[in-house]
Amino acid sequence: MRFRIIWPGKTKDARLRALIEDYSGRLSHFVRCEVTELKELGRVDKTGIDKETKRISDGLRPGAITVLLDPEGTEWTSQQLAEQVRSWETNGIKEVAFVVGGPHGVAPELIARVDKRWSLSRLTLTHELARVLLLEQLYRAYTIIHGLPYQK
Repeated sequence: MRFRIIWPGKTKDARLRALIEDYSGRLSHFVRCEVTELKELGRVDKTGIDKETKRISDGLRPGAITVLLDPEGTEWTSQQLAEQVRSWETNGIKEVAFVVGGPHGVAPELIARVDKRWSLSRLTLTHELARVLLLEQLYRAYTIIHGLPYQK
């Protein structure tokens, strides 16, 4: 199985970039993981959101399970996430794409076509911090699956 993580814009904060690299490296011991940073559009209006959503949609591969990080999505515990990851592996899913939209969200067309909507928290997080939290939780899921002490 492979995880593809797609988000617009580069992570500007060097400390958060270092954490992303750290958790990506840890995660690579369990699953192939590819981070795709799309060019961020500066426009905030509907046209900008539509263009950014199109770039995200173009980055999705046919047959992949798509999970959108969405404040309106379902919250999972770390244990529930581990069970979901295990289920994807058991069912022979080849790719799971995690999408972190831009600061202004994504167009409704993308929301309608994703397989799952996952809320990391009810708290408002910066998009850069959400990226770190996503990777950390995916790594934590694998430590739970393999019974490693990290999750405690």
